[in-house]
Amino acid sequence: MPVYISPDNVAERFMRYVQIDTQSDPNSSTHPTTEKQKDLSRLLWRELQGMGITDVSTDEYGYVYATIPSNSDKKNIPVICFCSHVDTAPDCSGTNVKPILHRYYDGNDIVLPDDPTQVLNKANSPYLQEHINHGIITASGTTLLGADDKSGVAVIMEMALYFMQNPAVKHGDIKILFTPDEEVGQGTAKLDMKKLGAQFGYTLDGGEAGCLEDETFSADAAVITVEGIIVHPGAAKNKLVNALKIAGAILDALPKNEWSPETTEKKEGFVHPVAVNGIAEKATIEFIVRDFDTATLQQHHNRLKKIAEEVVAKYPGATISYVAKEQYRNMKEVLDKNPQVVAYAKEAIERAGLKVQTESIRGGTDGSRLSFMGLPSPNIFTGMQNLHSKLEWIGTKDMAKAAETIVHLSMIWEEKS
Repeated sequence: MPVYISPDNVAERFMRYVQIDTQSDPNSSTHPTTEKQKDLSRLLWRELQGMGITDVSTDEYGYVYATIPSNSDKKNIPVICFCSHVDTAPDCSGTNVKPILHRYYDGNDIVLPDDPTQVLNKANSPYLQEHINHGIITASGTTLLGADDKSGVAVIMEMALYFMQNPAVKHGDIKILFTPDEEVGQGTAKLDMKKLGAQFGYTLDGGEAGCLEDETFSADAAVITVEGIIVHPGAAKNKLVNALKIAGAILDALPKNEWSPETTEKKEGFVHPVAVNGIAEKATIEFIVRDFDTATLQQHHNRLKKIAEEVVAKYPGATISYVAKEQYRNMKEVLDKNPQVVAYAKEAIERAGLKVQTESIRGGTDGSRLSFMGLPSPNIFTGMQNLHSKLEWIGTKDMAKAAETIVHLSMIWEEKS
């Protein structure tokens, strides 16, 4: 059956949400990392109740859980979950976001009014070409927009409203989950999987219309600690071994034309230094290590450790330690064991009138962790573009199509059960 979600309605909802500052904090040890994320969580809780959904709650950590109960006579329909995150990235200010709806984009450059140096055009965002004569939403030039991932939140809320207003459309139990702190890697840190009670999931946190992401990096962290020899600098000749200089030498010894984010693409892995801290006596270098093949991560660790050891060997008396820590794993390892999860999503995208684009994420999502927590969860598009930047934007028709897609997807799970 045909499904229609209004681009104007989802745009209005999205623009309300992005004006709420929900930026997370990577340096915080609290859950959530910022209390202001709960402002949006509480609003979503109230709005879900206002739709007539009775099984809805939010907790001290900022999670929102809700259930749209099955209206099907069929038994044993798998319980599916749709998930998005409420926080925005620390990379760019999320305070006082002023969304602007360009209702009929004409193809010309868009100068953002609060900072005229910020110009959105088809040169820096070719996907704009697909939105001529359709609505797009930008920020005003001094902040990010928050499409990552308030577009996903708005899409799920429109799906929920559709089902509550169209009770004749059959579906099984549908779980809704909104998480905090995804942008700082803590999106599932306090998630209650038993309370969620779903068997399969989908995150709404993707890009161009039709995009379905079923693969992420496998990810580790690595920390190299350099121990030097410290003496008073006034009596340091032939005695002092400066850990900071050794750390610099290790960084300088890394390959210049490969093995880094700035020199790799597609399915290529990398090792990326993200922080250096210390004093002359002791210094640490923090790395992230990424590859689509989990087994290859160990090869990256071995290579990095060897580079560091070869550098340190040139500084008599200095020592290093190397510690690796698992972060997340490629969700494809789980999804390949549950092929219907991706197959049904592809069918839903096609029913929404779109061409499926299956892609790999050079990063991770809540879906990476959810998959290994027992909830296989590929990632579905919302339309978000130029993420975490002042030139972030989204097309209203893409959000509407995403909502239509997950309505179809819910129907497909019921039909095929």
